[in-house]
Amino acid sequence: KTAYVKPQIKEIKDQIELQNSQLRTLLKEKSRFEKLVNADAATKKQLDDIIAQIDVVSKQIEVSNGQINVAESNVGTQNKSVLSEVEPLDRKQDILLDQIDRCKIENPIAGTVLTVYAHEGEVTGPGKPLYKIADLDNMILKAYVNAEQYAGLKINQDVKVFIDQSDKTFEELVGQVYWISSEAEFTPKTIQTKEERNNLVYAIKIRVKNDGKIKLGMYGEVKF
Repeated sequence: KTAYVKPQIKEIKDQIELQNSQLRTLLKEKSRFEKLVNADAATKKQLDDIIAQIDVVSKQIEVSNGQINVAESNVGTQNKSVLSEVEPLDRKQDILLDQIDRCKIENPIAGTVLTVYAHEGEVTGPGKPLYKIADLDNMILKAYVNAEQYAGLKINQDVKVFIDQSDKTFEELVGQVYWISSEAEFTPKTIQTKEERNNLVYAIKIRVKNDGKIKLGMYGEVKF
């Protein structure tokens, strides 16, 4: 049984509408990159890549229009040809849509932007960071314990965390141990005395809820 061709024509017309939308977007990008190239803010290759995409989409539109003409003039043979042509065009369309999706920026976490490396309208390359983001509501404190303390530690154990206040007092917070190193190491060089630096210790990481008093880089003291 042969397929009814009108639904296929509608599919192709819908596809052409999408391709025209993609073409309009690419033409806008071409105009923008031409200005950037003239201002030495983008490379000629980036502009050439967009022009190549415009050529691909334009040819796809030509092919799709040709399919409609053939379908309307020869219903009997078009059933087979449309089905054979739509599949590769769908694959090309999927590739273009995937390329568009890759242009979307999604944060890996919810947090606060600390540093901006690229501003709106600037050109950047693949793999280059756009900004630095951190979750300031949940801070991580890295601490070091001796062998005796290490023996009594458990994952998810609550501990007391003390941070300095401006009036030379301490603010007490509650933290939770979520990572314990399995290997001993020498005390880091940031420890004050040489004798302490020569001791073997174990690193641990503690999650601490931050009400805004903890700042990045602050020191803290842990009590079990």
